[in-house]
Amino acid sequence: MTIAFTFPGQGSQAVGMGKALADAYPTAARVFAEVDDALGQKLSALMWDGPETDLTLTENAQPALMAVSLAALRVLEEKGVSVARDAAFVAGHSLGEYSALAAAGSLSIADTARLLKIRGRAMQAAVPVGEGAMAALLGLSFADAVAVAGEAAQGEICQAANDNADGQVVVSGTRAAIQRAVEIAKTRGAKRAMMLNVSAPFHCALMQPAADAMAEALAGVTIVRPVVPLISNVLAAAVSDPDEIRRRLVEQVTGTVRWRESVQAMAAHGVTRLYEIGSGKVLTGLVKRIVDGVEGVAVNTPDDVEKMVVALV
Repeated sequence: MTIAFTFPGQGSQAVGMGKALADAYPTAARVFAEVDDALGQKLSALMWDGPETDLTLTENAQPALMAVSLAALRVLEEKGVSVARDAAFVAGHSLGEYSALAAAGSLSIADTARLLKIRGRAMQAAVPVGEGAMAALLGLSFADAVAVAGEAAQGEICQAANDNADGQVVVSGTRAAIQRAVEIAKTRGAKRAMMLNVSAPFHCALMQPAADAMAEALAGVTIVRPVVPLISNVLAAAVSDPDEIRRRLVEQVTGTVRWRESVQAMAAHGVTRLYEIGSGKVLTGLVKRIVDGVEGVAVNTPDDVEKMVVALV
């Protein structure tokens, strides 16, 4: 059996996430403390006690989700699981790509937390509130969704932001263009087309100021070769060179998250099980819609951790 470790993106956050891990394992508690120290913020208290409105803020949700993923991973490592030995690849959805790199030893946990704080703030600040929007186009192929986005743009920004699975594409751009895309999609056979409740238009050209901020931030951080290849969001292909990883992380801010193709790429290399390490089980649910013969397993509770250890060690 060939496996890969995957890491969730924004939207998987929930008040209380990681608390059971911290209570059960001192190793996990130390990761949350390390993230708190790196940020100079009691992020763990916000994660466990809320309020949800503050946790959902992009600048908090991104490092918080990474913290849960790496807390679970450190416990797994303590119990004998090895990324280098057990995984063929790592991959993460949007911010999850940073978690994947930390898991594979490319970035320290402290640097990853600080980068995600900067990333969250920069993405939120890139576009004035209300000027951008995102929408889910359900039931259309990626090619059809791209065509809808192109027709809706009319000189404004409207592009495919997330290719999550067959028939699940998210578009992002200026509010008026996204509203047009929703209406056009309904005439092109979409099962549903709906505006999303998000705080900014992620993964489109409007995020260029955030990409510039990340280029500057990443330039000052040490990135080392991962112990296993990363499946890059923007390439849907494996990368290991630190300089290329840095470039692709910058491109990722404005580029499409090619998750469907990323999972297909791992399957083409023989991967038959994807362990989703961190909060929620969004990626695990998507696996079933992307490729046959690949199993998704969510790992976010102490019980999940122990089951994964039994399976791999």
